[in-house]
Amino acid sequence: MHMPSITARIAAFAADRTMQIPASALAVARLSLVDWAAAALAGLDEPVAAITRDLVLEEAGAAQATVFGLGQKVPARAAALANGAISHALDYDDTHFAYVGHPSVAVFPAALAMAERQGASGMAFLEAALIGMESACRIGHWLGARHYNHGFHQTATSGAFGAAMAAGRLLGLEEGPLRHALGLVTTRASGLKSQFGSMGKPFNAGMAAANGVEAALLAARGFESRPDGLECAQGFAETHAGEAGHPEAALAGLGRDFWFESVQHKFHACCHGLHASLEALIRLRDEPGFDRGKVSAVQIRVNPRWLRVCDLPAPQTGLEAKFSYRLTGAMVLAGRETAALDTFSEASCTDPDLLPLRDRVRVEGDPAIPDTAAQVQLTFTDNRSRSATVDLDAPVEFTTRHAKIEAKVRALLPEAEARVVNGLFEAPFTQGASAMAKALGAAARRRRG
Repeated sequence: MHMPSITARIAAFAADRTMQIPASALAVARLSLVDWAAAALAGLDEPVAAITRDLVLEEAGAAQATVFGLGQKVPARAAALANGAISHALDYDDTHFAYVGHPSVAVFPAALAMAERQGASGMAFLEAALIGMESACRIGHWLGARHYNHGFHQTATSGAFGAAMAAGRLLGLEEGPLRHALGLVTTRASGLKSQFGSMGKPFNAGMAAANGVEAALLAARGFESRPDGLECAQGFAETHAGEAGHPEAALAGLGRDFWFESVQHKFHACCHGLHASLEALIRLRDEPGFDRGKVSAVQIRVNPRWLRVCDLPAPQTGLEAKFSYRLTGAMVLAGRETAALDTFSEASCTDPDLLPLRDRVRVEGDPAIPDTAAQVQLTFTDNRSRSATVDLDAPVEFTTRHAKIEAKVRALLPEAEARVVNGLFEAPFTQGASAMAKALGAAARRRRG
C-alpha cells in the first residue's frame, strides 16, 4: 500500500480542524509559552536583541505585529524575525531531544505575529503554535541525528517548517497550500551550529520564524513550489545530510500523540547539552562532606554528539561560557548559581577561583549514553571517588514543572513583569491573541524603561 509522503502527512496534520488536541498537550504548550515569554523579556537588552530591533524598526512597514521592546508594530515577518532572535538571545528556552532543537523560539514568534495579523483568538494561537512545534519535532526526528551532527542547527532548519505550519494554520490554509509552504521552506531553511557561542545562534531562531511566516504568506497568495521538497531527489533531506528513512517512525500517532509533551525546559542559563552533567555535579557537590579543594579530577561522559556542540575547553566570553562543560562544571563545584544570567560573563572565564577547577575537568564521549544523560565521576586527593548519573528524560510531574517555571520567571524578571508573564498560566485564552501580545509588549517596554 502506498504511504503518503512526510510532506503530505505533515500538511494534512496542520490543516486538520477536526482533530481533538489533548488537554495535556495544550497544558505543556502553555508551560512553554510562559517559559518563552520570560526568556524573551529577560533578553531584551542583549546586543543581538537591540541590533535586530533596530533593523526591523528602520525598515518598518505595515503595522501588523508586536516586537518586544518596540513601541510600534511592524510587518508580521519582521516581528517574527526580531522576537525569535530576542527570545533566544539568552539561550534559556526549551529543547526537544527528539531532534535536539529549540521549538518555542522558532514557532511562537511566527504564530504570535500571524495571530496578531489575523486577529485570531488566544486559543487559535496556542493550538497553531502547538501544531507547529509538533511538526518541527516530527520533521526533525525524520531528518535524524546525521543532519544535526553534520553541522545543521535543527532549531533553524526543522523549526522553520514548524513555523510555516503554525503560520499557515492561522491563515486558514488547506493541505495543498501548506504543502507548497513546506516546499518553499526547503529552499529557504538554513542555520549552522558553527554559530554557537555568537549572535548567529539566536539569529538562527529569528530566521526560522521569519522564513515560516514568509512561506505561509506566499502560499496563501497562490505561490507554488515543489510540494515534495523535503523528500524528493535533490530535496532538503538529500542535500542537508538528512537520514530520511521510512517516515512511519517519525509520524507514528501523528494527530493523536503529541511528542511535544516531552519537551525539556531549562533551569540553567546555558546550552541544554550541559544540563545533565550539571545536575549530576550538583548531586555530588551537595553530598555530606564534599570539599572542592580535595577534588583532583572530574570526568564527564556524554553522548559524542555533544562534543561538537558545547565542549569549548577554554571559553573567553559569556556566550562561549554557555557552551563549556569544563567551565560550567567548575562553576557548579565552586557553588556558583548556574541558573543566574550574570554567572555567564567574561569575568567568569578568567576567574582565578574557577580556572584551577576547570582544568581538572575531562570530557569524554560514549555512544552508549543517551542524548539526554550524563555520567560524572569525581576523584579526590585521597584516591576516593564518587559518581552520579542523570538522565533528563526521566519523568517529572506536571505540577513540579509548572512550579519550577513559575519560579524561573520570578527569578528572571522584576515583579511587575513576572506577574504579567506568570498570568499566562491563568489566562482563559478566550481573548484575542492581540491582547496577549499587547500585554507582553507593554511589559517589555516597562522593563526597558
